Amino acid sequence: MQMTPAVQKYVLHWGEMGTRWGTNRTVAQIQALLYLSPKPLHADEIVDLLSVARSNVSTSIRELQSYGLVKMTHILGDRRDYFESLHDVWDLFRVIIEQRKQRELNPTLSMLRQCVEEINAEKGTDDTTKERVRNMLQFVETTSEWYEKIRDMPTPTLQKIMKLGGGIAKFIKK
Repeated sequence: MQMTPAVQKYVLHWGEMGTRWGTNRTVAQIQALLYLSPKPLHADEIVDLLSVARSNVSTSIRELQSYGLVKMTHILGDRRDYFESLHDVWDLFRVIIEQRKQRELNPTLSMLRQCVEEINAEKGTDDTTKERVRNMLQFVETTSEWYEKIRDMPTPTLQKIMKLGGGIAKFIKK
């Protein structure tokens, strides 16, 4: 793997975006590097390419493996572990969305359901406040249900839906 200026730019940007998405910078950079790499890389190659500590690479790879974004592989005649990212961008999208749903959406959904139960029993809470909590629960439930419907959708179908974008609105009557 060669760190050309464009590859370096991509990897550095992905690391920056990772921090904005709540992921460690090195984790995101390693995922980007493995995604771009035409062949699996072993940990020492990643250390050299990114100039990061071996321990940081090991920890980051374990995290990426736990998400299902990176898998270990072996090369005949070489005892080292090699790592590669998912190659299909749509598979990456699905795994990332699933992870975010598990970490962010599901706990919020659970908390909102508890709040609605509690708020319905409360006497001192303003009706407007109650309605807003219920509206937020309905929104998060709808978002979760939408994800469940598209999760297993075949990639070509999902691509067509995304390409339609706002154009799909003309088929929906108000």
